[in-house]
Amino acid sequence: MRYTANALLALLLGAGGVAAQDLVFSMQATDTCIADSGHEGNAAPCIGESANLCMERTDGGQSTAGMVACMGAELEVWDQRLNAAYTELMAREKSEDREMADLESSAPKRAPALQDMQRKWMAYRDARCDYIGAQWGGGTGTGPAVQGCHMVMTGKQALFLQRMLADY
Repeated sequence: MRYTANALLALLLGAGGVAAQDLVFSMQATDTCIADSGHEGNAAPCIGESANLCMERTDGGQSTAGMVACMGAELEVWDQRLNAAYTELMAREKSEDREMADLESSAPKRAPALQDMQRKWMAYRDARCDYIGAQWGGGTGTGPAVQGCHMVMTGKQALFLQRMLADY
């Protein structure tokens, strides 16, 4: 049976794991790492810094449920950043497409290309993380492995979209 990250988190938390209100999570470690990297293009190694710190500081953070909860907290931030960047980039691409249409340009439309890329990226992310999870044979490491994969992949995509906006 395939679980979404949130369903897996709910299962683990319901099984006596770390309660969400008990998490000691802040995105500061990741944001500081990104700022210190000098450019978002060099920031991929920073993904997970805040989740790791959460695991160290939260009672039960090193448990399977704790790891999934801490990575889930960082994943949620990356997902919000990804969605914000995508929304803004899509608005800009639609505007660019309108301008090009007004000029009767035959240039490819950018907004549909962005949408297609994002949909295919989501399918790739899910398939890749399912594969990572399968490596654990259904054992207790499956949850953290899948959650970590989603966190890293989502963080990288958010950084990519943010770079596209910065270069616009």
